[in-house]
Amino acid sequence: MRQEAAVNTQASFASALLDPEQPYPAGLYCGNGADPASRFAVYRNNVQSSLINALADAYPVVAQLVGDEFFRAMAALYVRRFPPTSAVLSDYGHDFADFIGGFPPAASLPYLADVARLERLRVSAYHAADACPVQPQQIAAAMAEPATLGQLRLELHPSLGLLESAHPVVALWATHQGDGDWQAIDLQQGQNALVLRHDLEVEVFAIDAGVACFIHSLHHSQPLQVAAANALAADPAFEPSQALALLIGRGTITRLSPHSEV
Repeated sequence: MRQEAAVNTQASFASALLDPEQPYPAGLYCGNGADPASRFAVYRNNVQSSLINALADAYPVVAQLVGDEFFRAMAALYVRRFPPTSAVLSDYGHDFADFIGGFPPAASLPYLADVARLERLRVSAYHAADACPVQPQQIAAAMAEPATLGQLRLELHPSLGLLESAHPVVALWATHQGDGDWQAIDLQQGQNALVLRHDLEVEVFAIDAGVACFIHSLHHSQPLQVAAANALAADPAFEPSQALALLIGRGTITRLSPHSEV
């Protein structure tokens, strides 16, 4: 019973901590005689501000697109509904994009949720495990074996992420890095985004539908022949050599697996 009471007390404390409309938990007192309600209010404000700041750090372009006041108000509502479930603050807000997609005041910016998804991929790529790339000469040797080439599987870097969007998410993100002209962006033009970490830097690329399909297939352990066929079905102009050059140049291929090893 004592343990159950402690759990209930912790739950009510956490609930009140994230909801400014709730009164401070009963039974609080300050040893120095200060008002517990005012002290709890300060603590509550610090906790909420820390979580909102964490979201702002993870989604800087989203914050720029809507303005600081709008972003902090939206983030405050998210914090109330979705408190942290992990002590790792970098994980917080992993589903913020879904929240934005269902947030009526943001409906006038239909691309906002996908921009948030792109920024989450960047956070995930930054914190992903490291892996050593396969040396180019090893890849070249494997590519020179036509009998086994089609069944070759390529393991890709853990930081790699893909996003297919109906909106120009890469262009929108790039303009907020000082690269590109906002006026030249066609908001009706979709883009496929590739995100990966290379030499400790997280990079973002706009890629064609064929390249996106090719990398997606490889990322899901499809052999090279199947990945290329899927890509050609998505885009008859797909060039496997260009897609492979991108992956090799960015050190994204971390293991080669012949069919016999799978």
